Amino acid sequence: METDHKLIIYQLLPRLFGNTQTLNKPNGAIEENGVGKLNDITDKALQEIKRMGFTHIWYTGVIEHATMTDYTAFGIANDDPDVVKGRAGSPYAIKDYYDVAPDLAVDVNNRIGEYEALIQRTHNNGLKVLMDLVPNHVARTYASDVKPAGVRDFGQDDDTGKAFDPKNDFYYIPGQHFTVPPGYNPGGDEFVSEQKDGRFDEYPARATGNDVFSATPSINDWFETVKLNYGVDYMDNRRGHFDPVPPLWNKVYDILNYWSQKGIDGFRCDMVEMVPIEFWAWVIPRLKAAYPGTVFIGEAYDKNKYYDYIFKGQFDYLYDKVGLYDAVRRLTCAEYGASTWEINSVWNHHCHDIDQHMLRFMENHDEQRIASGYFAGNPWLAVPGMIVTATLNTGPVMIYFGQEVGEPAVGSQGFSGDDGRTSIFDYSAVPEHQKWLNNGAFNDEKLSDSQKNLRGFYQTLLNSVLNNEALKSGSFYELMIANEREPGFDQLLYMYMRYTNDQQILVIANFNRSERYMRVKLPEDLLTKLNLTGEKQFTDLLSGTKFSTNDIKEGIDVKLQASGGLVLKMD
Repeated sequence: METDHKLIIYQLLPRLFGNTQTLNKPNGAIEENGVGKLNDITDKALQEIKRMGFTHIWYTGVIEHATMTDYTAFGIANDDPDVVKGRAGSPYAIKDYYDVAPDLAVDVNNRIGEYEALIQRTHNNGLKVLMDLVPNHVARTYASDVKPAGVRDFGQDDDTGKAFDPKNDFYYIPGQHFTVPPGYNPGGDEFVSEQKDGRFDEYPARATGNDVFSATPSINDWFETVKLNYGVDYMDNRRGHFDPVPPLWNKVYDILNYWSQKGIDGFRCDMVEMVPIEFWAWVIPRLKAAYPGTVFIGEAYDKNKYYDYIFKGQFDYLYDKVGLYDAVRRLTCAEYGASTWEINSVWNHHCHDIDQHMLRFMENHDEQRIASGYFAGNPWLAVPGMIVTATLNTGPVMIYFGQEVGEPAVGSQGFSGDDGRTSIFDYSAVPEHQKWLNNGAFNDEKLSDSQKNLRGFYQTLLNSVLNNEALKSGSFYELMIANEREPGFDQLLYMYMRYTNDQQILVIANFNRSERYMRVKLPEDLLTKLNLTGEKQFTDLLSGTKFSTNDIKEGIDVKLQASGGLVLKMD
């Protein structure tokens, strides 16, 4: 399997990224709270993203999805608000796989052209483009109005009298009408629409996206979506019907092919474990044969399935949420009992032999902001975690826009309550990010000194990874066992060597909220392997600080700042 080491990914939602409005009214309309456009992602923005050390941008929420905003003037049918979450709508309730969200266009009639121009603009600035594939479910109002000639819509040829048929695109509950969850108030009290009546006309009812095979999903279900049928009979012990290939498989391949033709370099695939692995094993090699080098990233949470999705399903990378993210978060939040030995467990056990395939992050659109009161409450506390996240192995590292300036996601934004997340459902602003946005200037003019320094830390860290072969593609050697009996060692320190034959880098992260001093020793087998003897000097890639030792066999004395770390390149 080919991998493109090392991907350094910047995730951004165009709907939020370029928005300059500051009202941030809960449940506010697009006219009140504003919306970012694809055209807001200018050459200047892309140059600054590139300068920060990124290699890829994941444009999240580009495909047209269900919304409460009226675009009938442009020939786009309204969505029933009773099956839409938030005024803007969820980017993961796809309405037309072949179209672009009209919210994102300056000229709605040219929305696909504006996305094509952004793809080209991104490539011209030396960056690659990732976008979403949401394979498990679509909006209840799904209907493509711009699909290519000859394409059949999802469900267009279904036999709706059958609960399951491998030739159907959806699952049905025959003889029953779909029921909107009671108590749902779409858009809040201020939103008024003739269609807002607590009903949605769907007969027979279709199964809901989170595997609810009922006509009456709850308000806590993904009730605004319908599950797609890849040939798995859930009522018969999930028996698979994959020969012949179900029609849906070819339909999803055609969607991937459509966007690949436009220059997309890779796909972040939503909830891959809810789609049969047999499909991934069929579609990924097929698409890669047509578009070599295409990257597939899977959102996965069941560590017992990681090997299958990498080696059978042919994914290049999988989320490492139930692993490094959880361990680093516990350490960052100083949770009782948190230990850096948990990091050891990640790569040494559930990611054994596949660690290079794991995508690492400390924020994304699903997770809480580091600076929020629900996480660390202070973006600087993430420094040791980000050092480990970025340098532990050769797999990708991802930053979520606004993370680099300490966006705290304060307050309720509408459908998304006050939960420490930036809403993906509502028209809203990202206030700390807007300071860097600076009305399209993309500079640090309005940032505080602390924010400037935080951006500087991220830029230095990511460029260090990008520009040093030991961090980008080198081998890994953990130094915990070799140092656990050394004075100054504790279970909130984590240390390892990344190395090639020509370059050695010692990484030490301090999750303590106080300074630490210790002598870090390299074991004899590593010294022999790297042919290291005598006096050595090191430079911290993050600060430029020099360290030295008269005899590398005796170790190197280091001072570690509270919630800090060192990335020491051997000179």
